[in-house]
Amino acid sequence: MAETGGGSWRRAGFAGAAIGVLAAGAAAGVAVERLTVGRSVRQKARLALDAAGPYGGLRGTPGRVLADDGTVLYYEVDEVEADASSAGRRRRLFGRKQPAPVTVVFSHGYCLNQDSWHFQRAALRGLVRTVHWDQRSHGRSGGGASQAGPDGTPVSIDLLGRDLKAVLDAAAPEGPLVLVGHSMGGMTVMALAERYPELIRDRVVGIALVGTSAGKLGEVTYGLPLAGVNAVRRVLPGVLRALGSQAELVERGRRATADLFAGLIKKYSFASKDVDPAVARFAERMIESTPIDVVAAFYPAFAEHDKEAALAAFRELPVLALAGDNDLVTPSSHTEAIAALLPDAELVIVPDAGHLVMLEHPEAVTDRLADLLVRAGAVPAGETFRTR
Repeated sequence: MAETGGGSWRRAGFAGAAIGVLAAGAAAGVAVERLTVGRSVRQKARLALDAAGPYGGLRGTPGRVLADDGTVLYYEVDEVEADASSAGRRRRLFGRKQPAPVTVVFSHGYCLNQDSWHFQRAALRGLVRTVHWDQRSHGRSGGGASQAGPDGTPVSIDLLGRDLKAVLDAAAPEGPLVLVGHSMGGMTVMALAERYPELIRDRVVGIALVGTSAGKLGEVTYGLPLAGVNAVRRVLPGVLRALGSQAELVERGRRATADLFAGLIKKYSFASKDVDPAVARFAERMIESTPIDVVAAFYPAFAEHDKEAALAAFRELPVLALAGDNDLVTPSSHTEAIAALLPDAELVIVPDAGHLVMLEHPEAVTDRLADLLVRAGAVPAGETFRTR
C-alpha cells in the first residue's frame, strides 16, 4: 500500500527525533551557553566575527562554463605574477612559443564552496596559476539543470567528474595540471580519472586528496553509536527528500535553531578546542548557505560512491593523501586505504584535526601541498609560501 503524505511526515518526525538524540552531545554545550549568554549577544558576536574575519574575500578572474546538462559552472583563475626579467628569461629559453604554466585546480567539498581553500589560495597567489571552482548548486554556480523538477536526474559523483572536465576545458585547456580535492572534491577528481584516464596520463603531474574517500562511506558512524546511525541511515534519504520539498519552512527553522546548528558544524568540522572563532564562523557561513534541497539532492550520491579502481590512474604520479586524525565525516582510515592502494603516495595524518583540516591547520596543509608542487615541478624548490 502506498504511504500517505501524513505517514511520510510521521516518518520524517521519527527520523528528526532520532537525529536530535544523536546530536544531544553537541546540543548540551549549546544549552549551557544559552543559560549564560543572551541571544542578542550571540547575534552581535556573529556579526562582529563576520566583519572581522577576512576569510573568503579572495577573488580572481571570473569565468563560467556550461556542464553537459546545461548547468552554469562558476570558476575563478589566479594568474602567476611574472616580472619583466622572468618573462624575458622564459622567452630566451623557449622562444616565442612558451610552454603553458602548471595550473593547480582546487575542488571543494559537500556544502562548501571554493572559498574553503582560502588559506591555500592566499599562500599560492602570484606563485602558481590556480583555478578555483564551485561545484554545481554550490557557491556561485547554478543549480543542477538535470536535477531541476520532481523527476530530475539524481546527482552522482560521476556527474561531478564530468563537471570538472568542463571547467578544465574552459579554464586550463592546455599545460600540466595538479588536481587538489577535499572530501566530495577528492571524489570528483577520482570520477574524472575514471572517465578520462587519458587526461590524467597526458596532462596531470600531481594529485592531492584531502579528507576524502574512495568508497564504503556507508560504514561511517560519524562518531556515534552504530545502532543509532543505522536507524537514521535507513530513513534519512526519505526525510531529506521530504524536507527538501519544504525548503522555505526548513530554512526558517534552521535560522531559528542557529545555535544548535553552529554547535553541530563545529563538532563535525573541527577537532581542536582552540580553533579560531572567526574561522569557525566562516565555515558556518559556508555550510548554512547551502539550501536544504541541495543537501538532499547530493546526499544519496555518497552511498553509491566507489572509485577504488580509479585510483590506479594515479600510481605513476606524485600523490599527497592527507586527513585529520579526528575526522568524523571521512575518517582518516579512508585516507590510509587510499594510500595503501598508492604505495608511493605521501600519507599525512594531521594531529588534532577534523574534517575541515585545511581551515583548522592551514600551515600543515599548505606546507605539504607546497612539497607536492615542488615534486610535480609546479614551483621551484626553496620557494617561500605565505602560510597564513
